[in-house]
Formats: sequence, structure tokens, C-alpha cells
Amino acid sequence: MRVLFSLILSTLLVLLARGATAEVISYQQQIQPIFNQKCIACHACYDSPCQLNLGSSEGASRGAHKDSVYNGTRLKAQATTRIFVDAFGAEQWRDKGFYDVLAKNNQQAALMQQIIDLGAKNNQWQPNQLLPKNLDIGIYRANQCATQAEFASYAAKNPHGGMPFAVTGLTAEERQILSQWLNQGAPMDWQDWQPTAIEQQQILQWENLLNGRSLKQQLVGRWLYEHLFLAHIYFPEGETSHFFQWVRSRTPSGEPIDLIATRSPNEAVGTDFYYRLRPVADVLVHKTHITFELSAAKLARTQTLFFTPQWEVTQLPGYGAYHRSNPFAAFEAIPAEARYRFMLENAEYFVRNFIRGPVCRGQIATDVIRDQFWAMFQAPEHDLYITYPEYRQQVTALLDMPGQQDELLDLLGLWKVYKKKRNAYEELRQKAYAESELPDWSHIWQGNDNALLTIFRQHDSASVRKGLIGEIPQTLWLMDYPLLERTYYQLVVNFDVFGNVAHQAQTRLYFDLIRNGAEVNFLRLLPPKSRKKLLHGWYQKSGKLKMLMDYTQVDSHTETRLDLPKKQAKDAFAEQLLVRLSALNARPDRLNRCPDGQPCYRENVSVAQQQTDQLLSQLASRQAADLQLINFLPEATLLRVAYSDQPRETYSLLRNRAHSNVAFMMGESLRYQPKLDTLTLYPEVLSSYPNFIFNIPANEIADFVVQAQQVKTRNDFSQLTERWGIRRTHPDFWYYFHDAAEQIKQQQPREYGLLDMNRYENL
Repeated sequence: MRVLFSLILSTLLVLLARGATAEVISYQQQIQPIFNQKCIACHACYDSPCQLNLGSSEGASRGAHKDSVYNGTRLKAQATTRIFVDAFGAEQWRDKGFYDVLAKNNQQAALMQQIIDLGAKNNQWQPNQLLPKNLDIGIYRANQCATQAEFASYAAKNPHGGMPFAVTGLTAEERQILSQWLNQGAPMDWQDWQPTAIEQQQILQWENLLNGRSLKQQLVGRWLYEHLFLAHIYFPEGETSHFFQWVRSRTPSGEPIDLIATRSPNEAVGTDFYYRLRPVADVLVHKTHITFELSAAKLARTQTLFFTPQWEVTQLPGYGAYHRSNPFAAFEAIPAEARYRFMLENAEYFVRNFIRGPVCRGQIATDVIRDQFWAMFQAPEHDLYITYPEYRQQVTALLDMPGQQDELLDLLGLWKVYKKKRNAYEELRQKAYAESELPDWSHIWQGNDNALLTIFRQHDSASVRKGLIGEIPQTLWLMDYPLLERTYYQLVVNFDVFGNVAHQAQTRLYFDLIRNGAEVNFLRLLPPKSRKKLLHGWYQKSGKLKMLMDYTQVDSHTETRLDLPKKQAKDAFAEQLLVRLSALNARPDRLNRCPDGQPCYRENVSVAQQQTDQLLSQLASRQAADLQLINFLPEATLLRVAYSDQPRETYSLLRNRAHSNVAFMMGESLRYQPKLDTLTLYPEVLSSYPNFIFNIPANEIADFVVQAQQVKTRNDFSQLTERWGIRRTHPDFWYYFHDAAEQIKQQQPREYGLLDMNRYENL
């Protein structure tokens, strides 16, 4: 009887095991969450290693490619490989050179299985240990994009090249689920989410606006599309997780979208089309999540701005090279004030576009800007391009931008042409403003909290926030409509991340001129005798050569009506700005600009948080010559403060690198001034790319600050990271890493997206 019972029990267990094995793994419910937790931090956007994007079933099915999107040396433009745009389904992606990572082949395990197994075998790190020094984890490392046939050789040469790479890996349960799914043939059960009824209603209203049939409506629709095509659109009454993007479709509203793929948003499509709002299908990642609200109030405001003024269109502009390079000519029929006010009232969005998008690795743009600066905008009623039609007509032809031609041999000649045009424009502008009313505080736009912005740069990435954060910066920008529109078109609409070296060089060189223009515009607000000295301070050493070769002379004669001292005029301006526009300053900052003898903390937080603010503020706005800790910190550090009786809070500690000038495409290290580096401390997650995390119990903050201020050597810094640091090998690395994004979700739910760990350092 006992033997029979054992036999029955064994049979039942076998049947249960077979049933468990036969259970089909759900991609949407089981696999994508694993990818979100352990993979997307590296495998999202264009900088995914081997272009393996795991943010959706489409990306996983697409597979990998040997060509890198980021290649600053390619002589010919590369074919575009934008997910959900350039191809759909595995077969179309195979035609574009992508190879399968999910399928078995000739009794060989799927490529994904093999690389996971390699990671499980060789990447078992000791808790919170430093990674081997010879393991290259930098973002510029050469990707080894092995196929199934090449994998054995790859594994032999790269024993630590398994996945997840150089970080705490998958759990046993996660590996089992992935293996079971791959053994089942990697079935996909992805179901796209559907807009709610109220979202569908609002989609129709906006699509009707952009798809009007009169010439005036068509021109406005095109302008709006070219300015919103990169946005993740949301409706305030809609679901918090629902976002949409504008596309051009062969089908009208109410029908399934039939996407028309073009290399740029201002390229001809060759057929009738409609502007449509399409749901964002892949997982949201913070580095590409550039949000824009479409509300009933914004719809009414847009209609008022563009259709209340009296204006006519007799002929629509074409999509040729000239109109693509010169939006001022293409859209000259639309009142310039309408265009500028739309951009001003949403300035953070537009600056975020060219600071953070459309690429995930932006050194082409970011190596031309300082690590921390403030931006303001010219008031429309004092912008001569808006108010002076004769001047506008005179300069419009000079505002076209390079990049439409990408022949390498023509690079120098093209650069000379566009530099000459830009400088001719600057000379006309300087003359016109010298003959107009003198500037005063009313010349700075003060329409809403987009009026004051702070931009941070971390080498090849950057971020922007409303408000004035950090100490008074070395430089400030004043952007007028021609500068704002040119920057947007040069770095967003017309920039091709798949372009060749000539295209990318033209973009970089012209943005250098734009930055110089924004700085010179700001100097016009200061006393004339202070301008040259300040400008020379911004363009030290080799920068002086650039001033002679490429830039126009600053106006050092025309007066200003701002009451500022000749000495320290820039700092005096900034101090008055903080007072005069305090109501528009979205982020008052007492941690970095703490008045002598005043408390250095926020007013609207708990006592415990105020105590933390006060202690951590001792690290803020210090130079490396005084605080040697800075020499060992990466560019974007997160300080996670854990409280026993309230939710944790994460601060950003940003290292602002100093340079003698930022005027050249290469040789940044030669212009670097490390002793002048400073720190900005702020109680938000300010970067999509954290370089390191410290987790500090609130009752140890005082110890952390004392020890941080005592750091003098690499060994001292290592003691800091040993005690409080979260290294890539920490057993709970993924918890702490994703918790930073969770703080964004709690503070600004619409801005939530997964962070990127490609730049997380081995400290």
C-alpha cells in the first residue's frame, strides 16, 4: 500500500511539473518587468549596446545590430533604425541587418540565453566590491556584437561580458523565467494600451486643429507639428501613464494610423497626409521623456495666438533645403509674435528638447556649453525681430542654418558661408539695437515660470529645470526669438543622429555661434565698460583666438538703463534678478545661495529635512581648491537620505567642471580648470544618468559631511564609498537605483521614467 501511494504521489508530481513546464510565460506580465528592472537601464534609446532595445516586445523581437548609432567618424550617413518608425516586425528588421537574439539555432541556445548564462557563471561579485580595474565599463567602449555563430569566441575573449554587464545580476527566479520563455520560443503576448474616452475626445480636437484645410490652418499645423514631434504629449484629465506622439499618417482621424516615415519632421512625404496622435508604446525612460501638456486652456491659447491676428497665406512653403534650413522664411506668413510667444510660454520644453533630446548621448551639443548657467528670454515687445518689420525682412535671409548638405569635402566652405551670414546678422542686430530704446528690466520676459531656467551639463548629457538653481554662474544667456528658434531647429528638427561627420561638425560649429550670441545678448544689459572684461573672462587662452576668428565684436558703447555697478556687474545683475523676479523663480535655492548668518534650508519641509539641508549645504558652492572631495566625485552623484520616521529623500550633488573656454570642438581636457570646479546641491534627481549613489541614514548625515570635508586622497574617498556608497555590485543595487526614479514619480508623476546606468562609475 505504501509503495502504491508513493507511486501515485510520484506520478502526480511529474504531471504537476509537466503542467508547470507547459505554462506559457507572458511577455507582458513576466518578461518585460524583468527587462525593466535589470536591462533597460542600459538597453534603451539609440545608445543601447548593439542597438538591442528592450523597452518593448518590438525591440526584443528586432534584436541586435553590429553598427553603432553613435559614430562620429563615419563618412556617409547611416540608414535610420528608429523603433516603431523605420520598420515593424522581426522580418522587416532582418532586412535592415538586425539579427535574432531570442531564437534557438541548430541545437544552440538562443543568444540571449547564452549571454545570460555567461553572466551567471562569471559575474558573481562579492557584495559591494569594486569591479576589476581592467573591466572597461565606459560608454565609449567598443561594443562586441556577437552573433550566435560568434558567441563562443566572444565568451572566451570576454569572460565578464555576460549580462547584466558589470552589475548585480539576475536572481535565480528571473533567470528561470527568462530561460523558460526562451525555451518556449519567446512568445509575445503584447497588448497595446488604448486611450480613454476623454483622451480620444481631446485627441480629436487637437487633430482637427492641426489638420485644418485652409492655407492658414495648414501652415500653422506644420509649424506646430515641427515643434511638438518629439514631445510625449499628455492630457491633464487622462491617465498619468498615457502619453502620445505626433506623427504623419496617410489616414485621417478615426482610422488606424498608417505612419509615414521620413528622416526629419520637415521632409516632404510625397503624398497627402494627416497629423495624428499615436500612443507611446514602449517603456518610458527618463532621458527621452520630454513631456508636453495639451489641455483645453492650451488649445484655446493656441487658437488665440495663431488665428486671432489678421494675416494671410498666398502660397505654402515647400520642403526643400532652403525652407528646411530657414524656418523664419518657411513660416514668415505666421505672425512672428505668435510663434515666439508659443515658444516662450513653454520655454522649458523647448530648451529641454535641444538640451536632452533627440539623442541620448549629446556631446555634439553639450561640449559647447558651460556646466551650469542660467537662461532668460527677451520680452517680445522689445524683440526687434517681432516689433520692427523692416528689420525682420532685412535679416531673415541671414538666419538659415547649415546641415542640409553633408559632403565632407565641402565642410570648410559651407562653414565659412554660414559663419559669414551669422556674423552679418549679428552686426545688423547690434546696430539696430544700438539705435533703439536702451534695455531695462522690462526687456526680460516675465510671462510665467518658464522665464527663468537653469541648465546643467555633465560632459555628454545635460538637463534643464525651471528656476534659478545653484550659485551665480559664470555665464548667463539672454535668448531672443531668432536665437531660440535657430537653436531648436539646429539641434532638434534638423539634427540627424544617423548623419555623417560633416553633418555633426556643422551642427557643433554653428551651435558655438548660437551660444556666443546668447552670451553677447546678455552683456547688452550690463554697463558697457564691463562687457569686454567679462567676455574675455569667458574666452580665456585659446578662446581669444576664437573671438578674433569667428565672432563679432561686442558692443561696448551703447548704454543700459539697468542700475548696475561697473565692477562685479554680472553678480550684481544676478542678485537683483533673484529679487525682482522672485515670484517667477520656480526653485528658490537656499542651499547653494545661503545668505551669511541665515538658515540654509527649505521652509516648507519637516524639521528633520531642514537639519539635513543645513548639514549638506556645507558642501554646496565650494571650489575644488577648497573642498578636495570634488576632485574624486563624478559629475552626477545622488545622496539618498534615509529617515526612520518619514520617506527618504534624494539630493543631487552635481560637479560643475570649469573651463577656460568652451569654444572648440576638440581638446576639452586642455581647457579644463579642475581647481575651479564647484558643487551644486539640490533636493531633486536632476540627471537621467546618475554616476554614483550614496545611501546615508539621516542620523549619520553629520558624520558623512565631516568625513567628506576631510577627503584629501583617493584612499580617503574610498573610505567614504566603503561606508555609504552603493556600488554596482551592491546586493540591493537595483533597489537603490530605481528608487531614484521612484522619487521623481512621487514628486512629478508625469516626469517619471526609468534612469540610465551606462555612466554609473566604479568607485
